[in-house]
Amino acid sequence: MLTELGVPSLGAFAEPAPSAAGQEVVEVVAAGINHLDLAKAAGTFYTGPPPLPSVPGSDGVGRRADGSRVYFDAPVAPFGSLAERTLVAAETMLPIPDAVGDEAAAVAGNAGIAAMTALDRARLSAGERVLVLGATGSVGRIAGQAAIAMGAGRVVAAGRDRTRLEALAARTGCAVAPLGEAAPMAAELEAAADGPVDVIVDPVWGEPALAAMGAAAQRARLVQLGQRAGATIELPAALLRSRRLELIGVSGALESHADRAAAYAGLMELIAAGKVTVDFERVPLDAVEDAWRRQVAGAVGTKLVVTP
Repeated sequence: MLTELGVPSLGAFAEPAPSAAGQEVVEVVAAGINHLDLAKAAGTFYTGPPPLPSVPGSDGVGRRADGSRVYFDAPVAPFGSLAERTLVAAETMLPIPDAVGDEAAAVAGNAGIAAMTALDRARLSAGERVLVLGATGSVGRIAGQAAIAMGAGRVVAAGRDRTRLEALAARTGCAVAPLGEAAPMAAELEAAADGPVDVIVDPVWGEPALAAMGAAAQRARLVQLGQRAGATIELPAALLRSRRLELIGVSGALESHADRAAAYAGLMELIAAGKVTVDFERVPLDAVEDAWRRQVAGAVGTKLVVTP
């Protein structure tokens, strides 16, 4: 639980109980630790700090009283997903197909909805070139695989970890563009894509985003999802005008329930069909504090999924 802003600790918390019509207590069977959760617990997320005390965790897979499994991403405060049980409004729950396991359904949720929403907002068409920045992160890994499944002509995975990039390329067929200390020249990204890119999925911003825009085709679309490489850039107006670039901002917290449901359903279909795979490491609930610190330090090579 979270008693002060920062790192949560294991402890007893009040049992969740419905306080309004339509709320249900669900048994948590798997829950991811997301960058969103870290920011909320630190009080730096733009929606504001969480109530204290509270249970952190924004999404997971739960089992309802009738035994059915659901994905949830809006637990009722102060209850969160990193617990044995939590409180969820029934109307926000999403069904999970039998072909997808608990852990995959949980860890793919937050990142996968963002990735699928980005490709939808980009209006990806078959044959187009796609550049995924931060491709070794959770959003990037799913976005690259989903773009291939959706018929992209070529997908370039760009990131700083060459080893992970090469492993991703071997598994998915993406081309790769390693990022050094400084972002590569736009020409290098364009060469990796075999031409100017039509869609840019950007969870990082900063210098990589600026370089990606330099590799953009006419009427390319950049979908902005995060700022792990920098919160601001100096963007030349001529760069936007000369390529007639379209910048699209996406925030999962502001997407409608209907759009999130459609994105999640599409993602589950791809996972069930084996077209998108998600890697994860199981962590028991009693080790959540250590897992949280590992996530903060960036010492995690895959998604952590907490299993109470």
